[in-house]
Amino acid sequence: MSQLSLQALSAIDLFAVLPAAEREHLAKLAVIRKFDAKESLFEEGQPCEGIWVVASGSVRVYKFSPGGRQIVLAVQEAPATVAEVPVFDGGPYPATVITQEPCEAMLIRRTDFLACCRRNPELTLKFLSVFSARLRHLVGFVERVTFGSIRQRLASALLEMADGAGAAFTMQETHEDLANRLGTVREVVSRNLGRFQSEGLIRLHRKDVQILDRKGLAAEAETNF
Repeated sequence: MSQLSLQALSAIDLFAVLPAAEREHLAKLAVIRKFDAKESLFEEGQPCEGIWVVASGSVRVYKFSPGGRQIVLAVQEAPATVAEVPVFDGGPYPATVITQEPCEAMLIRRTDFLACCRRNPELTLKFLSVFSARLRHLVGFVERVTFGSIRQRLASALLEMADGAGAAFTMQETHEDLANRLGTVREVVSRNLGRFQSEGLIRLHRKDVQILDRKGLAAEAETNF
């Protein structure tokens, strides 16, 4: 049994409902895999092997269009689970998950996980709460992409970054990564960042950003659906 496997399971609220012996049993069954940055844990359409637990690092959940465009549905930082839906419905993976940085992830095979749920019904109930939260996130995401302008989505993203790092921060994402997350293309993100700067809302220097007019940026982020 990997100590990392047990630590990851113990750190996730979902598995806190399990007795310690059950967590240890899952940790023994789990397969630990190491990934470099930009590697895929799995790809959309592949048969579901099981539920993945991101034990270290972070991953992005992508959808790709037939033409190759991509959009980021979510970012998950360790410790976290991914691929919950196909474990329960038996279908293929509905999206692609790619690492943002070197990661260690553990695979709990579908048969082992479902057997654990049957022994511990409260675990299934906990996962229902995860499904509910993910569904709310996706509904909000679709609403923003469908009805909100790119300026509104970009302003909101900048404010979220500032909330975590302060008025002056360094963007951890490239313009292309940010565009993928916002459902647009790099050129549009770069152009609107330049407009925000010319309008006095922010100051840009390469990847460094300073919010100059938070109230004005917040007004840009407000969307009337």
